[in-house]
Amino acid sequence: MNHGTFKFFVNVLITGLILQASFAFGARYELTRNSVQDPESIDAVEVSLYQVKLGDPEATAVELLLEEKIAGIRAEQEGTFILLWDKSKPTGAMAGVRIVDGKVDLIFMNDRFSHKVRGIFRTVLTSKTAQEIRELLGNEDFKNETLMGAKLLYEEKGFLVNFLDSSVNVEFCLGCSDLYNSF
Repeated sequence: MNHGTFKFFVNVLITGLILQASFAFGARYELTRNSVQDPESIDAVEVSLYQVKLGDPEATAVELLLEEKIAGIRAEQEGTFILLWDKSKPTGAMAGVRIVDGKVDLIFMNDRFSHKVRGIFRTVLTSKTAQEIRELLGNEDFKNETLMGAKLLYEEKGFLVNFLDSSVNVEFCLGCSDLYNSF
C-alpha cells in the first residue's frame, strides 16, 4: 500500500468513526416523521420541527415554516416567534420556534400538536399525569412540582416538559437560562 492510499484509508476510517460517534449521542428526531421511542437516544441537538433545528439561521426557519406550505397548518411570525396553528382548530399556536440573535434557540410544541407529532413525544403530549411522563422519559434532572402541575427539566438532553392539569407542552432548548431559572 503506497502512502497516498494509506492516507486515504485513514481519512475514511476517521470520518466513519466521527459519524458513528455523532449518532451515538442522539438519534435524529424529526418530530413529525420519526417514531423515536427510546428516551436515551433523544438529544435536543438532533430534534427538528419540519426540518428546522436548534441553531439554524432565521432565514432557514422562515423558508421552511413560513414560505413552505405545510398541510393543515397556518404559520405566522409574531415578534421573535414563528407560530404554527392548526387550520381546522385555530384555538392557539400548537408549535413553533423562537429566534434570538438571528438563530433558532427554542422549539416548542403543546398538546394541540399531538396529532402531528410522532414517537415518544406523542405519548408525552397526551399524558394525564406527571408520573406518566416520568415513566416514559425517566426521572428528570430537576423537579419543580406544585399542586397545579409540574415542570420536568431534562437539562442534559436539552428539554423541559411543562405539565399543568391536563395541558402539556415541551420546549427544546440548549443553554436557555430563561427556561431553567425557575428551578
